[in-house]
Amino acid sequence: MIVLLLALAEDRFRSSRPHYLHPLLGRPLLAHALHAATAAAGEAPLYLLTDPVRRGALKNLVEAAFVPGEMPPPEGAVLIVRGELPLLRGETLRRLLDAFRAQPDGAWLLAAPEAAAPLALVAGAGHLRIPSVPTADLRRWLAPATPHRVLPADGEEGLSVNDRIALADALAVLRRRINRRWMAAGVTILDPQSTTIEVEVRLGRDTVIHPNTHLYGHTTIGEGCRIGPNTLIRDCRIGDRCRVVASVLEEAVMEEESDIGPFGHLRRGSRLCRGAHMGNFGEMKNSTLGPGAKMGHFSYLGDAEVGAGVNIGAGTITCNYDGRRKHPTIIEEGAFIGSDTLLVAPVRVGAGAKTGAGSVVTRDIPPGVLAYGVPARVRRPLDEEADEEPRGEKGEGER
Repeated sequence: MIVLLLALAEDRFRSSRPHYLHPLLGRPLLAHALHAATAAAGEAPLYLLTDPVRRGALKNLVEAAFVPGEMPPPEGAVLIVRGELPLLRGETLRRLLDAFRAQPDGAWLLAAPEAAAPLALVAGAGHLRIPSVPTADLRRWLAPATPHRVLPADGEEGLSVNDRIALADALAVLRRRINRRWMAAGVTILDPQSTTIEVEVRLGRDTVIHPNTHLYGHTTIGEGCRIGPNTLIRDCRIGDRCRVVASVLEEAVMEEESDIGPFGHLRRGSRLCRGAHMGNFGEMKNSTLGPGAKMGHFSYLGDAEVGAGVNIGAGTITCNYDGRRKHPTIIEEGAFIGSDTLLVAPVRVGAGAKTGAGSVVTRDIPPGVLAYGVPARVRRPLDEEADEEPRGEKGEGER
């Protein structure tokens, strides 16, 4: 049985949010201690012991049984962990449990240098007394005359987070731990002090993380990538051998060997297919840039499907919103979109078609034709255009 103790303490966060729920590298504060406890004790039942006010704030956010104010006598061995200790390690709690299993006649306390109270306690049910008001001093949980032993932990693990200063201190420690773990696993982090990697992020071998890069949420990055500098990625999936430079990516996908930046923005629902390129000052929202397609400069794709091998000229914009609804743009494979083209959705550009620079496309363009003008009009098939000799204005040869 695991009891995660959220004891009453002075809350110095000065926040409308319960301090146990303040985020710390991708998890609520209390979830770090919870994760360590469950990593140590496995499938043991988990209970949260706290006051009624905190219970109401947490019950919809944490998958655990809440213990009522008067906790009934437990059965078997009980592991009690303080919830405001986000730097507790699962392996340290496993050592505590192993020590108890080797000598179960009493209780084991986990203590850290300079910590005001023990960090965790494991004891048999017969050696515990449950106080009516939860207290962080776990020695008060022991029945009179219960023999106890102390297992040391490192000083970092004893950091109690009850204000924003301690939260920043815990962030620095946890960030250093995570960065070192990934470097040991084969990832190069050029400047760990300026790099933030949240706990749920996953990285492939031989990936290089450049300075001032921040990886958040459930982001996965494949092998052999180069990420950053000056990059923020949240909840994205990035394949092998991708390149991201000085860009922001949110809930997007980059397939193998695609690249973006500098100063690109992939918004929710966007996908760069294999080998696609998105250059500087481009933005995509809920759009797909097909295999090998290129979008070099200063362009916006919203609610668009772009086929393989398409070239998107500088300044191209999909006009996807009419003030009430969003509309799709489809650009089929091999099309060439001239600079400063406006594609007024809903609209389709056929395979192999071209638009002239500055065109405003309000109607579908058939495959293999050239369209230009404001509004854009279809002129002739591209193969006929190629067969004609260049000529000047009327009467030019008669001077």
